[in-house]
Amino acid sequence: MTLRWGILATGGIAHAFTNDLKLNGLTVQAVGSRRAEAAEAFATEFGIPNVHSSYEALAADPEVDIVYIATPHPLHAENAILMLNGGKHVLVEKPFTLTGAEAAAVRDLAAEKGLLALEAMWTRYLPHMVRIREIIAAGTLGEVRTLLADHTQDISDDPSHRLNDLALGGGALLDLGIYPVSFAWDLFGAPESILADARFKATGADAQVATIFGYSGGRLATTLSASDTKGPNTASVLGTDARIDIDEVWYTPTTFRVIGSDGSVLESFASEVTGRGMHFQALAAEKLVADGDLRGGALPIDESVAIMESLDEIRRIIGLVYPSER
Repeated sequence: MTLRWGILATGGIAHAFTNDLKLNGLTVQAVGSRRAEAAEAFATEFGIPNVHSSYEALAADPEVDIVYIATPHPLHAENAILMLNGGKHVLVEKPFTLTGAEAAAVRDLAAEKGLLALEAMWTRYLPHMVRIREIIAAGTLGEVRTLLADHTQDISDDPSHRLNDLALGGGALLDLGIYPVSFAWDLFGAPESILADARFKATGADAQVATIFGYSGGRLATTLSASDTKGPNTASVLGTDARIDIDEVWYTPTTFRVIGSDGSVLESFASEVTGRGMHFQALAAEKLVADGDLRGGALPIDESVAIMESLDEIRRIIGLVYPSER
């Protein structure tokens, strides 16, 4: 089933997503922005026929079936609810919302309306991640015991930068940590215990967050996210018989190796992707709608809600509170 996509907001991530949709033959029907000139420029760049100078107009567009929401995450719930009330399916940028309660509200409205609400955790749909899940399911690693993953970038220290502004949900955890935290959920499901520690910037935004998730059988997932120090951005999945080493940048199309306990390379994988690879999540969304599977797929909506609740718990542990929660 081919859906007609609407793009809500025109920032950098919207450009990357729309470029991938166009490169891979998907239908981009409309764009909506709070600024008419931004919407016009975006539409001209990508050859989009329907141009809207408000999100409300995008929600009312009868030629749009599904909307990609690309605003900062404190606005995700509000924007998703507007689109769902307009009868549109939604693909919502990660993190899905700012809090678990907001995520549950979006989930419940989507269910009430009979519409798809899907988190745009594009990593889950990439070819190398699909193959990794197959390898683990086949038992190649033996008993999977540990995940090690970092998402660490050296981003601007300007207090006005979005990542340093708590009012915009800034900080390493929600912007960067969502990737390895979601990977841990993908591998092991809900953690039985959560430990966390953090270092903060002068603005109050978290600059660095380390977490340890504990699971039954002694399994562990450790993650590190940072916005002011760039690390390897690699990940490893350790099993009793073998491990998977995912190369930089592990959450984008990349390479990995399966390495046996004796050091032998059992498999090497290289991604072949047209564009950045963000279209795979769009194809997954279209298939879910076609199949009528509005709560399933590689990232079920209930899991997105639970992931947001685990991020709430990490924030509680490290003492991170957003202005809207005060």
